[in-house]
Amino acid sequence: MASQDWFDKDFYSVLGVQKDVSPAELKKAYRKLARTYHPDSNQGDAKAEAKFKEISEAYSVLSDAGQREEYDQIRAMGSGARFTAGGGGNQGFEDVFSRFGQGRGGPQPDFDDIFSMFNQQGAGGSFGSGRFGQTSGGFRGYGGPTRGADMTARTTVDFVTATKGETITLQGEDGSPFKVKIPAGVADGQKIRLRGRGRPSPDGGETGDIVVQVTVRPHPVFTRDGLNLRVTVPVTFTEAALGATIEVPTLGGDPVKLRVAPGTPSGRVLRVKGRGVQTQKGTGDLLAEVQVAVPSHLDDAAREALERFHELEPKENPRADLMSKARG
Repeated sequence: MASQDWFDKDFYSVLGVQKDVSPAELKKAYRKLARTYHPDSNQGDAKAEAKFKEISEAYSVLSDAGQREEYDQIRAMGSGARFTAGGGGNQGFEDVFSRFGQGRGGPQPDFDDIFSMFNQQGAGGSFGSGRFGQTSGGFRGYGGPTRGADMTARTTVDFVTATKGETITLQGEDGSPFKVKIPAGVADGQKIRLRGRGRPSPDGGETGDIVVQVTVRPHPVFTRDGLNLRVTVPVTFTEAALGATIEVPTLGGDPVKLRVAPGTPSGRVLRVKGRGVQTQKGTGDLLAEVQVAVPSHLDDAAREALERFHELEPKENPRADLMSKARG
């Protein structure tokens, strides 16, 4: 911005505030105007766009303490003066800058010396740097845009959807529907961020995101262990003792057959390769934990058979090792 513009423009009037306005009230006034004249809300309206640029320019200067002080000094110094040629009834360039100690007939001021009085940054500040001149950043070079706010959403999906993945439709905070892809293997409590789908910036900045928090309903049979699926499989005492081939369920597929070796203890885990969660990062396994089921009712014949087995079974104490370790 040429310094002439700072003489010509009343930034306080542009924003509709008094000269002694506080930073907080200044920001409040700017945001209200920015929402009204933002180009996204007035597409094709050249007047609204020009107004938006005007208020952004004003706020860029007045929101910066250093630039605001410089602006106030120039406005107070100029008192309506113009950068025009001397003579006639108009004040000339030399009339304005004579207030810095240069008389009308004295030597003309050095521009660098004059501007350095407004810019305490030395060689680091100059026209176009965002100090005494063209502001930097923001909408088409005006102001400093703020990022739009994030929107939050929650969804609850079933275990199969979380494992396999699916695209679902949700309703945003403003009531409008939007689609979100639930990736395969999403975990309970995980958040999915949809970039650039949130609230727009009030002043031309980056749009916010939509953050979706996922809750996964538990499954009656399967649980997650990373990319692996776990399932508890009951077996009878004779199956565990003598060995057997059993069927094990899979998630959304046909059962698979597993061989239970003779003497398999309760709690042993049998692995089925590649039947876990399938994602782009890899595929897990199905982990089947054997649990020996004890019958709650025995008829007389079964009881007699077990009693005869008890007389014949090895006289070993299965808790001997446990007790020894407990004693240290």
